Formats: sequence, C-alpha cells, structure tokens
Amino acid sequence: MVMEIERDQHRFKQIVRGRIRENLRKYITHGEMIGRRGRDVVSIPVPQLDVPRFRFGKNGSGGVGQGDGDVGDPVGKPGEGPAGAGGAGSEPGSEHFMEVEVSLDELAAMLGDELELPRIEPKGAANITADKSKYNSIRQTGPESLRHFKRTYLNALRRQISTGNYVPDDPCVIPVKGDKQYRSWNDVPQPQVNAAVIYLMDVSGSMTDDQKEIVRTEAFWIDTWLASQYEGIKKRYIIHDAVAKEVDENTFYHTRESGGTRISSAYKVCDELIKRDFPVEDWNIYCFQFSDGDNWGDDNRQAFDLLSDRLLPASNIFCYGQVESPYGSGDFIDALGKQFGDHDSLILSEIPDKDGIYQSIKTFLGKGK
Repeated sequence: MVMEIERDQHRFKQIVRGRIRENLRKYITHGEMIGRRGRDVVSIPVPQLDVPRFRFGKNGSGGVGQGDGDVGDPVGKPGEGPAGAGGAGSEPGSEHFMEVEVSLDELAAMLGDELELPRIEPKGAANITADKSKYNSIRQTGPESLRHFKRTYLNALRRQISTGNYVPDDPCVIPVKGDKQYRSWNDVPQPQVNAAVIYLMDVSGSMTDDQKEIVRTEAFWIDTWLASQYEGIKKRYIIHDAVAKEVDENTFYHTRESGGTRISSAYKVCDELIKRDFPVEDWNIYCFQFSDGDNWGDDNRQAFDLLSDRLLPASNIFCYGQVESPYGSGDFIDALGKQFGDHDSLILSEIPDKDGIYQSIKTFLGKGK
C-alpha cells in the first residue's frame, strides 16, 4: 500500500510538472511566480487537476432527446444562462487553481529544456576543487535518523516470506536488526565555481514602471539559470541617469529619476566594482544592461571606450537589452551594433513588451558562456 501511494504521488507530480512545462512560456513572459518566491522554491498557480468521474443530473429533469423543444434550442441545464450572467450564486466555479511548489533547480532545468540553452562552460581560475559529502551509498550500520525505510522494509518482507512467517491476511512486517539499511555518504570532489552577475539599468524619466517590470521578470529567469550552472552567485545592481551609483535590489527596481542619461557613468561604476570585488582571473562575470536606448549628447564615444577597453574583456558576456519605451529614442542599440558588430562577448536584444522576454532570455544565454 505504501509503495502504491508513493507511485501515485510520483505520477501526480509528473502530471503537475508536465502542466507547468506546457505553460512555461506564459510564466516566463508574465512573471506570475516572482511574488511567490522562497529561498529555494517557487509557488506556481496551476489549474486544479480533478479526478475523472461521472456527473449525474436530477431525476426527471430531462436530457438530450427528451422533453419539449424546437430545433436550434440550446442544450443545457434548466436555468443556465451565458457565463457571468446574473448575480451571486452558491455553485462552485468552473476552474480552480492550486499552488504547487517547484524547486529553483527544477525550474532552471525546465527553462533550459524549453529554450534549448547549452550548459555553461566556466572560464578562468575560478574552479576550486572542494570535497562535498553526498549520500550515495548504503551500509548495514548507522544512526536511526539515516535509516533507509524502503530498503529496510523490503529486507524484512523478503525474510518473512522466505521463512514462512508472512501472513497475507495479517500483513504485519517487523524489521529486525539484520534487516536494517542505512544511508551513507562519501566525500566527492566538486568544483566550486563562482560567478558575479551585475545588472545596470537606466532609471531616467523615460523608463516607466512597465519597463522596470519587464527587467525584473527577465532578471528572475536569468538568475535562476545562472544559479543552476554555478556553485556560488553574487549579484550587484547599478542604476543611472546622468550619474550612476551602486544600490541594493529593492532600490534598483523602485527608483525613478527625472534627469538625462549618461550611460558611460554606469560603465565607470561597473568597471570600478569589478576591479574592487571580482578579479577577472577568479570570477565568471556577467553584465546585463537595460535601457530604453536614450543617451545624452556625445556620451556614446566615452561609453564605447569603456566597453571596449574594460568591460568586454572582463566579462564572459555583456548583454544589452533595449526595452521599448514611449519616451526613449531607441538609438543606442543601433550605435552598439555599428561600433562592435559581431563582437563575441557583446549580445544585443530588443524587448518590445513582456512577450519579448522569452526570446531575449534565449538570445542572452544561448551561447553557453
């Protein structure tokens, strides 16, 4: 009975995760789960999965082919009207949702499969080998807290059947000392690979709350994927209008200024941050910049110099995402393309709206760097 319940639970989880995979693109583009994020899991709303069953009508209420009616009359229960018609009622709704917890590792695997993302190959001297204990073996002795219930139960069941002590009408299985099995561990050398993710965003007046929500949603999925590829992740945030500064995550997404835009100011702060905290030889560095494409005056020249001489050589990839805004000019992405062409470390993406998040993530992470 226990094994049947576990099998049914496993099957149910597979069905739920299959439903999540089917709708993953919707979750990616609309950010439905970011507000339900825990430390290691995310709660996802999925339609309630009902067990199939027969539904019976009321006796004497008629049915298909019964009672009065003319050709063209709708078939349905007496009193049924169009959806949403009428006032409050006592009947249950037609569709319910339940919250399903999915680990961030599972979510990253789904994202990788959906977008066909290649595994990242870390660079540099960040591969530091350390021993990590993994429970990957079974022993005859150990603490009761590590007892392997299923293996112990099967050993006891086999013993009682082989000795003729098992009574099907009274299936009582009692393990003895010789039946007990315990989980055990071995020290497995694993690389401890570090990555730094630096987000840069224009917070001038032309970047609206809608554009910031797009950035927030895309950053969530980028973080989820990179965390599945590296042992340790550090995240930093830089905002700018005409001047730039490093801030915390909450300030990053909720600041709006009214000044002009100098992108070079953000590049300067980013360069100083990398030199101070993330030596290139020890860290895999990822930079993600988001802007509506406005830049003030002749600032492009200074920004391009910093990008070419400092940031591109230091980064695994430098990603520029241009979020369409009703106020921005949108010229910067074209200027980047003309200046750097198909530079191996620079990746450009245009994000017209929330539906563009899906393709933007695939563009940014599709190189496997």
